[in-house]
Amino acid sequence: MKRTAGDILKEKGGEIISVDADAKVVDALAVMAKHNVGAVVVTRDGEHVGIWTERDLRVQILQKGFDHRTASMSDYMNPHLIIADADEQVYQLYDRFLGQRIRHVMVKDGEDIIGVLSVGDVVRASLHQKMLEFEELNEIISLEYYENWKIRQNERF
Repeated sequence: MKRTAGDILKEKGGEIISVDADAKVVDALAVMAKHNVGAVVVTRDGEHVGIWTERDLRVQILQKGFDHRTASMSDYMNPHLIIADADEQVYQLYDRFLGQRIRHVMVKDGEDIIGVLSVGDVVRASLHQKMLEFEELNEIISLEYYENWKIRQNERF
């Protein structure tokens, strides 16, 4: 079974960590620290209007005049949301992360945003899937499987 963005979100949980567009950067940092996440979705009147990440902070902190205590999220968020469909498979998500050089995607099911995935979430899910496939293949090639197969073949003749 190929894992999808929706599958990963079901396991991870679909809570969207967000801050209001009028919040200060320092407030966003506090929310990120509290939830141990690397990005927050920025909202205005209940709508998703942007995203702000640790990577954004790294760039912005070096800008002349930037003060995380007074800077408003609306001025520093990235308004270009990258959105994946819930049925996109892991390898398609990898293409997005690598091709667009991003670390977070929002996931939608129909018209509804149902969560945010990080590249780490997708890598973890992929490794878990590969481990299960490996265990299944290992079972198939085990001596017990071969012996049972041999017995079945002998019974047929």
